[in-house]
Amino acid sequence: MSEINVVPYIDVMLVLLVIFMITAPLLTQGVKVNLVEADAKPVESDAKRPFVVSVESDGSLSITYDDDRIQQVDEQELLQKSTAIIKNNPGIPVLIKGDKAVVYDRVVQAMVILQQAGAPSVGLITRPPEQAAEGR
Repeated sequence: MSEINVVPYIDVMLVLLVIFMITAPLLTQGVKVNLVEADAKPVESDAKRPFVVSVESDGSLSITYDDDRIQQVDEQELLQKSTAIIKNNPGIPVLIKGDKAVVYDRVVQAMVILQQAGAPSVGLITRPPEQAAEGR
């Protein structure tokens, strides 16, 4: 009787399995962002005061936290300060306010830094359409 030798097929299957296991995590890179599908709702008043990272039109970064004082920071300072704030205040809302003229890449870089600092999610600050029409 002639029988089919399945050993080579099993070897090929295992090699393909290893290839897929290695490449699958490499394909899922990105920044987690919670996008709103409808009009943005204001932050709840009983929520903690947010930690806000501003990206100016020239690409410079600044932070605002608790005392409403704006502090200019570079990328390294942003990582250090945001790590400390997020670690000491679990559950704090982390928001990014980006100028509409800034390069999109700069906003994504700020989001990656906040993700490295331990922010579970990062929100984007928007302006309601009626305020935009009034020029606020």
